[in-house]
Amino acid sequence: MVEVPLRCPFCGTENVTKNGRSNGKQRYACHNGECSHQTFYAEYTYNAYKPEVKTGILQWSVDGAGIRAIARRLSVSTDTVIATLKKKKPT
Repeated sequence: MVEVPLRCPFCGTENVTKNGRSNGKQRYACHNGECSHQTFYAEYTYNAYKPEVKTGILQWSVDGAGIRAIARRLSVSTDTVIATLKKKKPT
């Protein structure tokens, strides 16, 4: 059996440890001091929870794509797109 090292989906470091269970799923903690996220799951139940979907929503909106187009492209609901954009602080 080959063991693949787990990486933090936000910063990419391999410095992660198990951090308990929630709803029957294993949580992991990132120990990189510069990482803005503390914990994460290795596998997500819903597509909208994936970090790459969140960054995709932000990238597509900056490029001028509409909410429905983003939702279709990333296979999430329009409500998810709107909620993600509302949570993002303006820079």
